[in-house]
Amino acid sequence: MSGRVIVVGSVNVDLVVWSARLPAPGETVSGGRFEQHDGGKGGNQATAAARLGASVLLLGAVGADSFGAQARSALAAAGVDVSGLATNPTEATGIALILVDAAGENVISVASGANLALEPDAIEAELARLGSLVGDVVLVSNELVPSTAAAALRCARAAGARTIFNPAPAVGIDVSLLEFVDLLTPNRGELAVLSGRTGSDFDAASAARALPVREAVIVTLGSAGALVVPRDGAPWPVPATVVEVVDTTGAGDAFNGALAAALADGRSLEEAVRRAVAAGSLATTRPGAREGMPIPAELDVALGS
Repeated sequence: MSGRVIVVGSVNVDLVVWSARLPAPGETVSGGRFEQHDGGKGGNQATAAARLGASVLLLGAVGADSFGAQARSALAAAGVDVSGLATNPTEATGIALILVDAAGENVISVASGANLALEPDAIEAELARLGSLVGDVVLVSNELVPSTAAAALRCARAAGARTIFNPAPAVGIDVSLLEFVDLLTPNRGELAVLSGRTGSDFDAASAARALPVREAVIVTLGSAGALVVPRDGAPWPVPATVVEVVDTTGAGDAFNGALAAALADGRSLEEAVRRAVAAGSLATTRPGAREGMPIPAELDVALGS
């Protein structure tokens, strides 16, 4: 790898119930199966990049509880450097409650805990400690206080890194921070929120063009793959890898982690997006946010290389 992947994001533990269908409001659906997994967008994205061979440092926070110890151990076992993962003595580790139906669709509720207690100055200090970030890729997601995500992007750009911002969830985002973003990776819903363009005539390429990013908006489209909308030049699609879907949880995180890993390896944007789409597809073939994230050999098979 020619550069590091530095992930700034959340770390959660996922508590998952599998059932035949998702309940309607006020309804109880019995007969489900319970599983516990490691999650959080930051943890997932860091794991995805590490599995693909990147040198990965995660900046985030967990609580001083058993869930936090478990999360830290799982990340270290995946090859992620957790020296920048703080332990908050007063906040609980983030928890995600996930319901998954027989078709692999899900609904998620998150108690963010220590993730939302992570202050901008803590991230600024960690990034400053690293010195020059030239050649590195900094990947930031939005399961943090928006001002913390913004500080991470601003400091990363100032230190020479290439920045990726995954605006999930698309809440509390000031579009002015996009001046520090090289690559923005929203799904269609997040793109609609950020651009303010909704309705039956919504056009992803047009909406992406309205956002002032430095390099490109990469719209993730689920089973349809992705659409890359460069700041300059024509948009181009990347088709998804055809797989048998089991659980879509973590597919977007696999995409972002693989994108960062490929760019840190010096690959072109076109090749990096192609690898990211394939990684996102493969991540849906096994249950859990991280369990389906591919290793290099699996990704090479899926890409026919």
